[in-house]
Amino acid sequence: MAHGHSRPGRHGNPTDLAGMIKRQLDPKRAVWQKPVRVVDALGLRRGQVVAEIGSGPGYFTLRLARAVGPSGHVYAVDAEPTLLEVLRARLRRAGLHNVTPVLGLGDDPLLPAGACHLAVIVNAYHHFADGPALLRRLARSLVPRGRVVNIDWDTRETPVGPPLERRIPSEAFVRDARRAGLALMGERSLLPHQYFLVLGRRRASRAPS
Repeated sequence: MAHGHSRPGRHGNPTDLAGMIKRQLDPKRAVWQKPVRVVDALGLRRGQVVAEIGSGPGYFTLRLARAVGPSGHVYAVDAEPTLLEVLRARLRRAGLHNVTPVLGLGDDPLLPAGACHLAVIVNAYHHFADGPALLRRLARSLVPRGRVVNIDWDTRETPVGPPLERRIPSEAFVRDARRAGLALMGERSLLPHQYFLVLGRRRASRAPS
């Protein structure tokens, strides 16, 4: 998952993949990304299926795979083949076998319909070529009560993160999500520089009897 570096999609191809990978996997990232608290807040259960959109080299992927256990599964979606190769190597070293790397498109995560209990996007939404289109397809990949969690940068100056002009305000993301058939269910305040939004599929209103 990117955190302020060039990725395929809206902002072109990465110019320094090795540097980006090093920054994404830097142990110091835990100070502000708080991965243990994030994964705990996702409320995952053993046996669930999770999609990680914009997985990168797998900063969260391995943690998600351990959270759902051997009976669960993680689809790790990214548009950059080199990042998925790095992810595969990390999964082999960790002995994890419940992750499927997926080479997604800028507007399509290429996930099976009705398969995922949760889809997670961290620091990646501004890289998608067509965010609303991707969210529509992502919504179709959810089970009926499935959720989408989007974690992205606050639109203010922060010690880390992309330039302000590349950040997506939470209100703009929620508008895109509504267009995709998703509704805001809640938000969590546990990260110093990012918002944490929880969304679910909108239920069709029932016609009056």
